[in-house]
Amino acid sequence: MIFNSIEFLLFGVLFFALWPFMRNNKETRWSFITMASFFFYGWWDWRFLFLIIGSGLIDYSAGLAIEKYRRNKRFWLVLSLLGNLGALSIFKYSLFFAQVGEDILAKIEVTVNLQDSIPEFALILPVGISFYTFQSLSYTIDIYRGRLKPTKNILHFFSYLAMFPQLVAGPIVRAKDFLFQLNRVRIPSTLERWNAIKMIVFGLFQKMVIADNLSFFIDSAFEGKAVYDGALFWWVVMIAFSFQIYADFSGYSLIARGLAKYMGYHFKMNFNHPYLSRSIREFWTRWHISLSTWFRDYVYIPLGGSKKGFWWGLLAMALTMLLSGLWHGAAYTFLIWAALHVLWLSIERITKWPKIMRYHSLIIPVIFIQTLLAWVYFRSADMEQGNGIITKLFSGESSDWAFFQFYLDSIFFIGLGILIELVIFVRKNDQQWIRFYWRYGFDVLFVSLAIVAIIFFRGEGKQFIYFQF
Repeated sequence: MIFNSIEFLLFGVLFFALWPFMRNNKETRWSFITMASFFFYGWWDWRFLFLIIGSGLIDYSAGLAIEKYRRNKRFWLVLSLLGNLGALSIFKYSLFFAQVGEDILAKIEVTVNLQDSIPEFALILPVGISFYTFQSLSYTIDIYRGRLKPTKNILHFFSYLAMFPQLVAGPIVRAKDFLFQLNRVRIPSTLERWNAIKMIVFGLFQKMVIADNLSFFIDSAFEGKAVYDGALFWWVVMIAFSFQIYADFSGYSLIARGLAKYMGYHFKMNFNHPYLSRSIREFWTRWHISLSTWFRDYVYIPLGGSKKGFWWGLLAMALTMLLSGLWHGAAYTFLIWAALHVLWLSIERITKWPKIMRYHSLIIPVIFIQTLLAWVYFRSADMEQGNGIITKLFSGESSDWAFFQFYLDSIFFIGLGILIELVIFVRKNDQQWIRFYWRYGFDVLFVSLAIVAIIFFRGEGKQFIYFQF
């Protein structure tokens, strides 16, 4: 069940119709959220409900055991890590690990087919497994660190873990930020409900109007169906993909935050206009914020961060980024995507070039180009395709300009995405514009225009990109 579907519309209407009657009692509230969320998740494949329930039971039990048996708390934490990361390894990484093993053995001229020995069930990637696994892990880790008290009510725990708005594609919500919210009733004000509606509408606009209308252009290029080629063509394709993945993922996060806000809950911001960043470091404070802060708090800082010296900090950053690459996907291409960000971040740390650059207005497009080059490998099917596209981008090979006319619809939506970011940039940096915006009711106008665009200019319905992670 995806947000931009008739099934979810019916589900949402029914859920929010019943919500006022279910929210007043704790047990009823937690039961309703849990059952609705299990139904939402089970819509794809009910069999994988056993996976999220199993993962949740491990961490719920481990959390209680860590609190009760403090002397053996490390044992229970390790049990939680093994259970969660073990399931993640089986379902997401078994094929990749087999491929890596085959490649290593091939170097010493040993031929073996490890991939065929993997059970068929392990080749199916459960939707959202990376998201709810990290969410569940943060619960036990925070209890181990003494930053959170475990909940003794299993429905309380599962209403946190399986909360349907962010279950399959984030944002990754921490237990210490959300369990206490689930403990109380908070009826949203009229202004909060309006803000929730805005988030949902703008999220659907980003997904259905921007991202979905770019998909045909991008897919035809990467699947080799386009008759066009050359440097300019591939630069336009990669600009399109940069905005597609941003609009797609940011759109999902906005819808999730809006649904939660309408219920009376608060999810932290997950995207903050990352393509307006003036450094790659800043980019990672604006892109998929819930994931980058998760890796910061549970990987980078425990490794020692920059406290152990400059070069150790570089190593810790590199390891953290490479793990982030693997989190996104089990393929060499995701490791190269992460490695490029390691390179950009390392250059920044060593030279501090964004701070000393004289013309600050030029930094934003430079940072965008750096992220764009990394996106090449993120989107490519394999290393060969990624290397080929990078070569074409810098080949100077001329393009048939006719592709502008053939893909005019898609290119229009690239321009629309860029225009929106420019408006946001001006609005954030011009107080007079902000006062003008609110004084003349542009808020209502833009919501109305977004709804019209969703109805009449939506693209072909596509699954959210991050469902595969």
